[in-house]
Amino acid sequence: MSKFKLIAGPCVIESEENVMLIAETIKGISEKLNLDYYFKASFDKANRTSISSFRGPGIDEGLQILKNVKEKYGLKICTDIHEPWQAERAAEVADILQIPAFLCRQTDLLIAAAKTGKIINVKKAQFLAPWDMGNVIRKLEDSGNNNIMLCERGSTFGYNTLVVDMTGILEMKKFGYPVVFDATHSVQKPGGKGTATGGNREYVEPLAKAAIAAGADALFFEVHPDPDNALSDGPNMVKLDDFCGLLERVIRVYDAVH
Repeated sequence: MSKFKLIAGPCVIESEENVMLIAETIKGISEKLNLDYYFKASFDKANRTSISSFRGPGIDEGLQILKNVKEKYGLKICTDIHEPWQAERAAEVADILQIPAFLCRQTDLLIAAAKTGKIINVKKAQFLAPWDMGNVIRKLEDSGNNNIMLCERGSTFGYNTLVVDMTGILEMKKFGYPVVFDATHSVQKPGGKGTATGGNREYVEPLAKAAIAAGADALFFEVHPDPDNALSDGPNMVKLDDFCGLLERVIRVYDAVH
């Protein structure tokens, strides 16, 4: 049986100290539980609700911090890009380039990411049907890259509300590529706090278990030592101290269905 694949880290790089603490802790958890682990953090959150929201340190400082994580802890790196010119730069450090959900149809961004040869994790847009991801896949394949992962992160259901249709995981698996379930963004309430996104982290674990039972190949979590005071996506992030126990319970489901 292949190792359980995990993508996890803070939503955004708040500081190098914060990133190193999270990376070291999750590395220890991943070694204890024998996981295939990728550390994830964003150098820039270009799609924040408010113009005054914290976006991160930017590409230069952010990639240097991610490089330091890679060198210090020997971890594989996942980070997201928002513009085509960022792809080549990010690929110097990252093992997975992540395409944000709102941007998954942006042809130039997909082509630039594909040409790096890195693994491309594409988040399904909140407004797309699972089978519509076939057009996204063809853009990547036609650009010479078959290292593709598709990511379910919930679908828009009325105002400030997302729902997760677990059959979407089965639909996307028909394309023949691994499907990741983003357990923390799926509990978001986009723009639900007026100038920020809300969320409900108590639903993270049951949705993660359901996704694994439905056939998801990997899980994505955003994790923080103090989510209530995080600078981005706090309401839906998992508390670092709770993460090991959550993963142990989720992996029991993984072991049961594989």
